Amino acid sequence: MSFRRHRRDAQREAAQLDEPVREAGELARKLGLDPYPVNYWVVNYDEMNQLIAYGGFQERYPHWRWGMTYDRQRKSDQFGMGKAFEIVNNDDPANAFLQESNSLADQKAVITHVEAHSDFFKNNQWFRLFSDDGQFAAAAMLEQHAQAIERYVQNPDVSRDEVEKFIDAVLCLEDTIDQHRSIREAAADTDSRIPEDIRAQLDSLDISDDVRREVFDEEWLEGVEEAEREAAKLTKPRKDVLAYIREHGMRYDDETEKAEEMEPWQKDVLDMLREESYYFAAQKMTKVMNEGWAAYWESLMMGDEHFAGTDEFITYADHQARVLGSPGLNPYKLGKELWEYIENTTNRAAVADKLLRVKGITWRNFHDMVDFEEVQQLLRTDPAIDGIHADAVDDLADLSEDDPRVDHEVLDRALSGDDTLDLERYPWKLLTYEGLAERHYSLIKPQNRGFLRRIRRSELEQLSRYMFDDDQYDSIEEAVADVDKTTGWDRMREIRESHNDVTFLDAFLTEEFVRDNHYFAYEYSRSSQQFRVSSSEYEDVKKKLLFQFTNFGKPTIAVYDGNFDNRGELLLGHQYNGVILDKKQAKGVLERVYHLWGRPVNLMTIIKEFDDHEIEVARRRGREPTPVERAIRIRYDGDEFEEHDLDSDLEERIAASDIDYDTKPDDWL
Repeated sequence: MSFRRHRRDAQREAAQLDEPVREAGELARKLGLDPYPVNYWVVNYDEMNQLIAYGGFQERYPHWRWGMTYDRQRKSDQFGMGKAFEIVNNDDPANAFLQESNSLADQKAVITHVEAHSDFFKNNQWFRLFSDDGQFAAAAMLEQHAQAIERYVQNPDVSRDEVEKFIDAVLCLEDTIDQHRSIREAAADTDSRIPEDIRAQLDSLDISDDVRREVFDEEWLEGVEEAEREAAKLTKPRKDVLAYIREHGMRYDDETEKAEEMEPWQKDVLDMLREESYYFAAQKMTKVMNEGWAAYWESLMMGDEHFAGTDEFITYADHQARVLGSPGLNPYKLGKELWEYIENTTNRAAVADKLLRVKGITWRNFHDMVDFEEVQQLLRTDPAIDGIHADAVDDLADLSEDDPRVDHEVLDRALSGDDTLDLERYPWKLLTYEGLAERHYSLIKPQNRGFLRRIRRSELEQLSRYMFDDDQYDSIEEAVADVDKTTGWDRMREIRESHNDVTFLDAFLTEEFVRDNHYFAYEYSRSSQQFRVSSSEYEDVKKKLLFQFTNFGKPTIAVYDGNFDNRGELLLGHQYNGVILDKKQAKGVLERVYHLWGRPVNLMTIIKEFDDHEIEVARRRGREPTPVERAIRIRYDGDEFEEHDLDSDLEERIAASDIDYDTKPDDWL
């Protein structure tokens, strides 16, 4: 870990943060985190906004989107709609940027937040998809891309407008990749080439009419064409649309009015932007998990471990409340609450598992036989661990010499009078992972009192189903003494390794969580023409959330045919799951795709149509109108759009299952 002094006038701020950076890294590792090394940079207000515009990196390719994002962020800050405190990128080592105008409390919060993000980057499997061996240098990659595209922009033989137009077209498809596979695996999907017009090829050859009639008769030509058409058909939709266009796309030449081969610079730019899409995919797929993970450990370090000083805590608490209390679907709040719920349910199951092994206690009589107040008292942290401070070192020395909760090396240094140890500010140095897990055991926190009591009989029955040594303990006291208080954190780290937002919500967003945290679903009402609460039922809330995070919350589009109707046309399909496309936006994207394909492009989708009379009747009766679904194909030929009814066999191919969010790799979960 290192601290970079970015400018001369930031040296004072950087010097003040050297110690928090060092101590936050040590505390994070004591808590069981394993982050990449982090380089911290102090930047000013304008530099921070530029970094945000660039997605957390100092150099990106030339394009107008960065200026637009910069202006939006600057106005957001200026008008109090959101201030940027930090930005961190996924790299090895990671780079984090701190705004020099932030208070010390905010800087400490950012540093603890960043350490948790870096741990998530390093250990989550989805981030490893980008690099098979886990080794990569994202900043260097993006800088190389920026320089290469800048050279094309400056090349007098290449029009700058054409470069920007091409980038615009590719960016419309930047999320149409196969994000559940690595970029190399997705690229390995190869299809036979799209058949060329054999007759046109023969016309270009110097062949006599007699030879052509004799050797290349119509029957032979039709047979070859049919064979090539069959060989070129896609056996299944290609999710990596960018890769397919890279293989088969062309460009429409305004001068010749024909589809021509892409220029080498176009293929190069497409390759670079596709690579960047795969790099950023993991961050988009794990927004709730990642932000919730960082918010959880930041809160524990800043609040529970008093990393925020007494004079800093109010400022920190106020700013965290604003972050977690922002309206709408808040990934920080949802993620943090889910991680806390996982911790609590894991610890609850571990305690229940021990109690079910007490003689006389079964899943049927559990709530009658267990004195939950007694259990709560028995779970309380050992006072020697809970009350650690600089003047209580002797209490730890009285514990067993092999007590796993105590860092005996640090304890020996403290007892020998090592004045380099600041135990007044950092008493956690005296504890190990096991000691900190007991010190912060979730079930003894005031907000979680009663959580153990709420365990359902169905969960108890499941726990006891494969329990053979159910007479292991003679008393509740003996059973509770055997509870492993690291279980919750251990389970959290396991989950952090393998899930993405969709699988995370699918697995852990339960009816109990939705009820306790007061989540609900809302939708736009056609009858009242405003948004309204549609349901607070668990299944509806879960389904709504899962749809919002499937495919980054965007429509899933795939290639279904590269030679549609045997005319070299591209056929894309919207994998419909009940959520309709914005037709106006879809047409705008087709215009850009035409620029990449060079020939007519088609998009299959399903629309919902509402009858005006039905809407009025529904409004009077206080219900929602029932739409009629219709499958259509939108075609764009470079000049105008056409809309056709979709053939039934194609309609079946784009219809997704009722809930299309099962994206778990079978070999991971």
